[in-house]
Amino acid sequence: MTENFDRAPGAGRAHIKPRSPGLADVGDGDATSVFNQREPLRQPRTSPPLTENNPNNSEAIGEESRIPSKPHQFIHSHSTPASKVKSVDSPVNTSILSANAPEFYPASFSPYEESVSEDGSDGYYTEMTLAELVEEFLSYLNSSPGSFETDIEHMVNMLNSWVTTEETLQELVELIYTQSTAIPNFAYTGARLCNFLSHNLVLSPASGNFRQLLLKRCRTEYEQRDVAVRGDQETQKKFQAYVLFLGELYLRLEVKSAKGPPSRAEILLIALRELMNALFSNPVDGNLICAVKLLKLTGSVLEDVWKEKGKSDMDQLVQRIENIVLDAQCSRDVKQMLLRLVELRSSNWGRVHAAAASDATPDNDPNYFMNEPTFYTADGTPFTAADPGEYIDIIHQGKTLQKLCILFQWTRLVSHVSHCDTESVKYMYLWI
Repeated sequence: MTENFDRAPGAGRAHIKPRSPGLADVGDGDATSVFNQREPLRQPRTSPPLTENNPNNSEAIGEESRIPSKPHQFIHSHSTPASKVKSVDSPVNTSILSANAPEFYPASFSPYEESVSEDGSDGYYTEMTLAELVEEFLSYLNSSPGSFETDIEHMVNMLNSWVTTEETLQELVELIYTQSTAIPNFAYTGARLCNFLSHNLVLSPASGNFRQLLLKRCRTEYEQRDVAVRGDQETQKKFQAYVLFLGELYLRLEVKSAKGPPSRAEILLIALRELMNALFSNPVDGNLICAVKLLKLTGSVLEDVWKEKGKSDMDQLVQRIENIVLDAQCSRDVKQMLLRLVELRSSNWGRVHAAAASDATPDNDPNYFMNEPTFYTADGTPFTAADPGEYIDIIHQGKTLQKLCILFQWTRLVSHVSHCDTESVKYMYLWI
């Protein structure tokens, strides 16, 4: 009784034989352990069931036998029936996916198709047309007008290689005219471009060179002047842009003469006179503003030419403007613009001759006070030398303060350089 009664921890366990079905008793004289495997291990549920014809079964069993398993897993594997193992289906066997299935595309996917030109080329390097070339160059000049002098020769060389027929020359004239009247504030650069092309384009067919075709195109619009000034708002805007472009063209386009220096196109002078009459015939705000802009741009040149010919066309235009200010039902701002235009003309369009510059006074020189500073009153109202009163007082105060500052500088300088009396300082102040 006392042999089997052992209270020490772990006592008596050495007398119990191992019950693991995979291990056998090891004798005292045995040198190696013997594994007695009673039945093969169950395959994982995710793998297909074992078959006799599968050559990989023996390898799989050998690999699993080398993996140590926990005792409770081993016991659970023996408690699972074999029929349940066979009834489990693998995802590989039940999947309907196929490696030969077509590619999947979303419903909104649109496959890319390479563009193929009519001539069979791939379309990546298509040649530019004349319209694309001109529009790109004019857009560049509009954004960078300062590059006109440096890039115009290269552009003309390209155009000479493009414009080789009468049709392409006519297309070039139409493109430049359309862009010059459609792009805002491009009339000046467009007129310069027309003048340069009129002297440097090589092609000169029997129908006319670039300058002649351009004047013909302008004449087409000129003949519609009476209808355009009374048209809808869009028609009037196009006509007004045409008038301003024609004014720039008159100033920039030079007609070479074999007898003397280049001169302006006489036909444009006549056209501008008639266009101003057309604008004044329908004195709405848009037409009057266009006429003011045109006279500010070309008034001095037009008056000089008319005076040389002994004509009084400018006096007639000014008289008509004064009548419009009195009678026309235009807005107040437009009337102010017309009155200022009349004042500008009375001051010889703001021009001051160099010989009389020393004799300039506020009465005969409208730019007399241009370089004078601008002051502001206590309430923030600006006023210049043209406004009497406070301005003169401030000028005198400023000059007095300037004299005092100079006197102070001289006093300090004299006191450091030499010991002079106060009388010398007084004389210095009077000299200042």
